Amino acid sequence: MNMSPVALARIYEEDFKQDMAALKVLPPTAYMRVTENIPQIISFIETVIANGQAYATSQGNVYFDVKSWGKRYGVLTTISPDTPDEAVNTDKRYGKDFALWKAAKPQELSWTSPWGKGRPGWHIECSTISSAVFGKQLDIHTGGIDLAFPHHENEIAQCEVYHQCEQWGNYFLHSGHLHVKGSQEKMSKSLKNYVTVKDFLKKFSSDQFRMYCLRSRYSSAVEFSDESMDDAKNLLQAISSFIKDANAYIKGQLICDPVREDILWERLASTKVTVKASFADDFDTSRAVAAIMDLIHHGNRQLKAVTKDTGSPRSSVVYGSIISYIEGFFNALGMSFEERQVAVKGDSSAVLSNVIDELVQFRTKVRHYALALPEAAETVLVEGDAGAKGSKREENEKRQQLMGERRPLLEACDSLRENLAAFGIHIKDRAAVSTWEMAERGGQAEQQAQGKS
Repeated sequence: MNMSPVALARIYEEDFKQDMAALKVLPPTAYMRVTENIPQIISFIETVIANGQAYATSQGNVYFDVKSWGKRYGVLTTISPDTPDEAVNTDKRYGKDFALWKAAKPQELSWTSPWGKGRPGWHIECSTISSAVFGKQLDIHTGGIDLAFPHHENEIAQCEVYHQCEQWGNYFLHSGHLHVKGSQEKMSKSLKNYVTVKDFLKKFSSDQFRMYCLRSRYSSAVEFSDESMDDAKNLLQAISSFIKDANAYIKGQLICDPVREDILWERLASTKVTVKASFADDFDTSRAVAAIMDLIHHGNRQLKAVTKDTGSPRSSVVYGSIISYIEGFFNALGMSFEERQVAVKGDSSAVLSNVIDELVQFRTKVRHYALALPEAAETVLVEGDAGAKGSKREENEKRQQLMGERRPLLEACDSLRENLAAFGIHIKDRAAVSTWEMAERGGQAEQQAQGKS
């Protein structure tokens, strides 16, 4: 390939940035490249040598002297520097010593240094760059569990020598491996058992992936499968449906029996306590999500549509508070249920939403007329039944007669609902109100509620 290593790296860097943007991962405050920080890395190594914890060899390598650091080495993973060394066939003094600078090999990218041409070791790159950005201490350090040793252990040793501090990192959050279902091997490029982000997003959405991750502890190994992704998808659908129904209730578009506000206020308060405790317990997102879903369950139990409005006051405040809390919870985790979480391509999302709103509203009026509901009374009057003051039985008989005559209209409404469902647009008829939602299709979705008849 007629391309410099730096140019090739830029291609993969931009590809990575695009993937992260597609997953709705916020970009970092600063992008730092090793190739742009070679002088700083060399200076960092020189300080470690000057402090007595590293040595240069005649072959142009520089190693960290693990034994010189004593019992302070291994604080993260309890690796002791006094355990027997493996056989040493290099210019190291001890087997556990690790490279800070590696002498150049033929046709390998290299830079000039006080020890000859070479390149940085793996661990020193991270120590130097993190120190350049964050200074002499980190609060939270993350990474896969396979990086705890040797990478993070060596980072700690290097930084504490360089900064001459007692504790460089306060917290290390190690994430579990991602496994393909039925396999004990982690998903990795080297094993060729991976799914690219681009291929994944052809089938699922970024919010579905976030929900999939949130359902497990970050430190646990998780299995990837279509079934597990479908579970995450169904959870998102349940949350969206609840928010849509609760909003319809608040607006008076969904008529229900009187709500037990005391129960809902108590559940909301309990949920807030549980969520806060869950996050404080090593960021236990699975427990927090379970608490949210339990709140939704109790909220749904009281949103039972009825056909007749008894005139009882609506409990809008409690449902508004529940919606606000749930949306705030997921917004903090990078997900949104306001105007639906994933937009259709371009600006067509709003247009499509408005078109479906109008369609559902028109269908609702036709359906009410076909069912001869009281809302269609004006139409009935036009037909000459204004003076009918008969008994309840006569009114029911008249309604049944009208429904029979208008049955083709009702069948047409049902047919439209079924046809739209084939395109992922689901209409729900609930007594005097109809709502709609667009199911997730190919990683893209939009949902809306339309309530007025």
